[in-house]
Order: sequence, then C-alpha cells, then structure tokens
Amino acid sequence: MSQNETPLFTGLIEHSKKNPVQFHIPGHKKGAGMDPAFKEFIGDNALSIDLINIGPLDDLHQPKGMIKEAQDLAAEAFGADHTFFSVQGTSGAIMTMVMSVCGPGDKIIVPRNVHKSVMSAIVFSGATPIFIHPDIDEDLGISHGITTDAVAKALEQNPDAKGVLVINPTYFGISADLKKIVEIAHSYHVPVLVDEAHGVHIHFHDELPLSAMQAGADLAATSVHKLGGSMTQSSVLNMKEGLVSAKRVQTILSMLTTTSTSYLLLASLDVARKRLATEGRELITKTIELSQNMRKQINEIDGLYCVGEEILGTKATYAYDPTKLIISVKDLGISGFDAEKWLREAHNIEVEMSDLYNILCIITPGDTEYEGNQLVTALKELVTSLKKQGEMTPVKVMLPDIPVLSITPRDAFYADTEVIPIDDSVGRTIAEFIMVYPPGIPIFIPGEIITQENIHYIKTNIEAGLPVQGPEDYDLRHLRVIKEHRAIR
Repeated sequence: MSQNETPLFTGLIEHSKKNPVQFHIPGHKKGAGMDPAFKEFIGDNALSIDLINIGPLDDLHQPKGMIKEAQDLAAEAFGADHTFFSVQGTSGAIMTMVMSVCGPGDKIIVPRNVHKSVMSAIVFSGATPIFIHPDIDEDLGISHGITTDAVAKALEQNPDAKGVLVINPTYFGISADLKKIVEIAHSYHVPVLVDEAHGVHIHFHDELPLSAMQAGADLAATSVHKLGGSMTQSSVLNMKEGLVSAKRVQTILSMLTTTSTSYLLLASLDVARKRLATEGRELITKTIELSQNMRKQINEIDGLYCVGEEILGTKATYAYDPTKLIISVKDLGISGFDAEKWLREAHNIEVEMSDLYNILCIITPGDTEYEGNQLVTALKELVTSLKKQGEMTPVKVMLPDIPVLSITPRDAFYADTEVIPIDDSVGRTIAEFIMVYPPGIPIFIPGEIITQENIHYIKTNIEAGLPVQGPEDYDLRHLRVIKEHRAIR
C-alpha cells in the first residue's frame, strides 16, 4: 500500500456513507440521541464515524482488516517491524512497554525524571526500579537525559535487568546518545524502551535527533497527538523484533485498553501518519525555520534567554529539538508561572508549561509567523512592564533532592499506611506520588524517604501557583506514609 492511502479513515467514511440502521452502541446513534447544542458544535461528520468495533470496522484488540492495514502503514513510516495504535495516550503505551518486559521482582533501569506513567507501570508490574540520576542543568533548573556512562555502569551492576528505559527527547527537547545507549544495552541482551512522547516528528527530519527506531531501540511509545497532528489521547507503540515478543506486547496493550475504542482517535492516527510520511520533511523544515527565527528574536530581548544549540556538548546533551522553545525568565525576577499567567491575561496566549524559572512553548506545523510574532511582541511588552516597576532581581535556582528509595514502589503503595501532617513527615517513607504536572515528573514516588529539602521545594512550587498533584490531600497539608510499627513495651 502507498503512504498516501488512509485505509482506516477511508473505510470509516465509506461505512458512514452507507448510512446503516444502527442497533449498536454508541447510544447517541450518529448524534440523534445527543444534546442538540453539543451535536451542532461537534458536527454530523464527526458523529457519523464515532463508531464501535462492529464487523466491517475491524477490532483494535485483534486487528485483521482496516486497522491492521493502517498499523502496517504506520510501521513502514516509522521504520518499525510492528506499530500498535493506542487510544489510551502515550501513558497507556508506556505502561504496556514496561509490563511487556517486567514482572514481579524484575529489575528495570530507569532515569529518576521519568513520567508518572512509568512509575505506575512499575507499581502494577511489581518491578524494582534501578534509578539513574539524570544530569541536572543548574542554570535552567531542569533535568536532561542520562549518559552512556551511567547506563554502562547500571548494566554492569545489574546485568539481570529486564529493560533500560530512556526518555528521548526529554520534555524540553534534549536527547542523549540514544544509539550508543542501545548498543550498550544490547551487548547485555537487554531491550531498550523509549519514552518518545515528545518526539513523533524527529523520525521525519534529518536535522532533528535520531528517533527510537532509527537508533535501533526495541520499543518506543510515541505521542502522535502532541506534535504529529492527531487528536488528543492518540499515540502509537513502535516495535522492532528480537528481544521482545510482539504477541506479548499486543496482549498487554489489550489488557490496558478499553474495549470501546474511539474510531475518531484511530482515524486521526491514520491521517496523521499519512501527512508525516508524505509531507513531514517539508512541514518540519518550515517549523524549524520559524522556531529558529523566534529564538533569535527572543534572545534579543533584555532579560530573556531562549536555549539553543549552545546547550549541546555534554554527555547528557547530545542533540536537541529546536522546535521546543525553553525560555528562561529568572533574570526578570519572576517565576515561569508568573510569565505564563501574564501572557494569558494580557495577550490571551497559552504556553505549554511553566516552572519556577522557565516557560516552554512548542512550535509545530500548526504555527505560522503570525503566531510567532504575537509571542515575541507579548514577551517584549512583559519585559517593558517589569522594567517600569523597578529593579529586577534574578531568581536563584533551587533544585530538588533525588530521594532515597527504601522499598519498592509497589510494596509502598500497598503497605499499611497512615496520613500525617506534611511538616511531620520528614524521614518517613511516602506511599503516594507527588509531582508538578505538566510535565508529570514525580518529586516523590511511593517508597522514597521524605526530606526537608523536598518538602521546601514542594511548598515553593505551591506558593508560586504551580500545579502540584498526586496526594490524596489536594491542599497538601497531609501526606500518606507507611505506618511505623513500634516495639511493644
């Protein structure tokens, strides 16, 4: 089949044109049984293909027809042996990767700055994480990737590990030497799993970091919806044969996936793949040019710094994606959240995320010079308004500790626990997650020992207005910790 074809999307349209009488779910029956206001907003076309896995439309859990054809085309486009569509987002694909290679007690080597879905999979599988500390950028206050040296050392000490998980690229667009990491892991016959949530586009342009499949990784969970043009919650899981069983992957993915799979999401994956495969290089070239032009203009604004290729050269910063604009605002004397809020309220501009020191803007083929100029103009106005208010005192970067893991996350999550005030929790073992989302990288995971420094870091994020999530107590006045059993007197 040609990459210009869209077997799934085309098949759904043809089915819709037949206008069959539907005695199956969804109950809205092409919108007839739906709230009229919502139906009018969504539109008849979308509702006509909001269908279920009836015979003519194939089944994601055991694809043999149009879904299989669409997945096979995607595999060809991504350079994979197999591609599995995910309607559970990249989180579902990441959990599938981990649970496909790990069971109770198995070791998996992971960076400590992994997404919470990795840690959720470790809890579900009962695996034991062997953490690699990522390189920390003390100027930006963000984590980068893991080094080849750290991977080699971890495997030397844990040759029985069932997998090595790598983030490529990171949320901020930075990549490690993935090809070398794969070579090291494969020398131990250990599969490499890649969280490629923020890198669907890198496979389709030679000026971007190597993709997981290009580097020879075994599995890669790739968000098509984030940067590839499909609908939110739609992703793919790419695979190369050898160290992992495709049948095992399909089984685990099916266990984690709803039986009521969304054909709107699946169809959007089909057409996104087509566009990336046939027009991707041209579209991404324009996106890179726009990004670099914006980067240059932002760096001409006094007090702002937009990260560029000068960040490269360390063992953890092997390559970078210029379509990610990391904009440091700490020299303005404000937090990234302050800048995010000001851009929203003053210019109706929404950024991807903010932290204590930066904002992150992603540039995609959906952006034009018009939007780029709006952001640059708004940032100039922000700096001007701050200068009028008086002297700007640069913010000092504070980095969180990487806590000590005392017991496995699964054992901590299911342990006998109690809830205590957060100020009394130092030295105790936490039994829940705490993270700032986005990006969803945990400050604490179940099983780690609570430190005063990280309590202070959490409170600083809360005071800055950032979205700290995870604990049962939304106000973060209390934490769930493992109950201590004292000797009976």
